[in-house]
Amino acid sequence: MRKIILLIFVTVNLYSQELIIGEERVEPGIVFIFEGAVKDEVYPMSVNLLENQTSVHIEARVNWDTNKIPEGTPGGGFIPYLKISSIVTNQSTGLKTFVDLLPHINLIDNFHYARNISLPGKKNDMYSVEFFVNAPSKYDLFFHRDWKQMFGNSLIEDIKFKYNDINFLEIANASRN
Repeated sequence: MRKIILLIFVTVNLYSQELIIGEERVEPGIVFIFEGAVKDEVYPMSVNLLENQTSVHIEARVNWDTNKIPEGTPGGGFIPYLKISSIVTNQSTGLKTFVDLLPHINLIDNFHYARNISLPGKKNDMYSVEFFVNAPSKYDLFFHRDWKQMFGNSLIEDIKFKYNDINFLEIANASRN
């Protein structure tokens, strides 16, 4: 029995190991959690950086909050159709990695935006990380009258978040294997 409990504990810790880069809430009740996660195999492999070439799986979990949200909104539900990109900058050298975060699904976070990246420097360097969030285009998301009357013709405004002095060392050294 102890071995089973230990195995469950190790498995949960292994798969839940993530570095929280930043957390934000924007109206009308959308929560952003930006993370550096353990590198992983992502399919199809032909359009994703291979795990052995990856330093970090950079993520944006974007969901409705659980309170103070629009009527009829599923608390905690995934926010689709956003265009999210990230620039990771080595604070010592100025080298940068730019990546578009695309929708992913797994058994840990469920739907999220993410990509495998290779850090532009050493694992133990300090980095700044910028996230650029663009609202869905007028061709990607349509609005019913009730939403338009309450919130206008947009889900959110385009927004940028920047975080400095991020150390990816621990998460970059971690592995799911």
